[in-house]
Amino acid sequence: MAEAKAFVTGHPIAHSRSPKIHGYWLKTYGIDGSYQAIDVAPADFAAFLKSLGEDGYRGGNVTIPHKEAAFAGVARRDHAADEIGAVNTLWFEDGVLWGGNTDGYGFAANLDQYAPGWAANGPAVVLGAGGASRAVIHALKERGIKDVRIVNRTLARAEELSRHFGPGVSAYSAGAVGELLADAGLLINTTALGMHGDATLSADPAGLPDHAIVTDIVYVPLETPLLAAARARGLKTVDGLGMLLHQAVPGFERWFGRKPEVKPELRRMIVADIEGH
Repeated sequence: MAEAKAFVTGHPIAHSRSPKIHGYWLKTYGIDGSYQAIDVAPADFAAFLKSLGEDGYRGGNVTIPHKEAAFAGVARRDHAADEIGAVNTLWFEDGVLWGGNTDGYGFAANLDQYAPGWAANGPAVVLGAGGASRAVIHALKERGIKDVRIVNRTLARAEELSRHFGPGVSAYSAGAVGELLADAGLLINTTALGMHGDATLSADPAGLPDHAIVTDIVYVPLETPLLAAARARGLKTVDGLGMLLHQAVPGFERWFGRKPEVKPELRRMIVADIEGH
């Protein structure tokens, strides 16, 4: 049987850690397969999708800026992709190209691993209203959280998401965040604030109740200013790296036929890679 091939595509793509994650699992489980990074410019993406079957790929991952184009370009989509409005995972079923989204799965699985029982901890305050926010809100609703509050600098974007996700999801401008935290059990940052040494606090966790859990989808640095402030306040914190690791699981299982585990050794390897840059 031919080697199983998968990929990650984006533009640029050299920074992607997905080849390291999937390469680790291929080696760990002794699977005859490959996973490579392919840089595809936006103008070439539609042609790239059409060529996948001929090139022998079983599927792959899609990252910025192609997630919306992949959403539009696949023949079928799973429920998560439809809800989130973007595709990050491609696979073939009976010759048909499917698109799914595993970002919400990755977000929830990361919290399952490091803060078991988190879904009982609503209401949730979500900072930001971009693509990552959509994946997080989808995950929160799937886990039964009835009160999700989106806070965004541009209120109109938050309102658009609250309409899309329906009952139980409300929209606020940045100035309201203080009062929204008073009874919140979950605070989630989906913005780029705190990334790459930016010292800006996306929200002040001082106003949260003692049982609150704070998580950030940013993972460079691993401890963002928000997580550091929450930890100093004595709150449970979960960093964003696990979301990256867990979102890779469903794709690997589809292409290579084995559900991989997110073990401490894999996390240590990716942490070392992040700290080496």
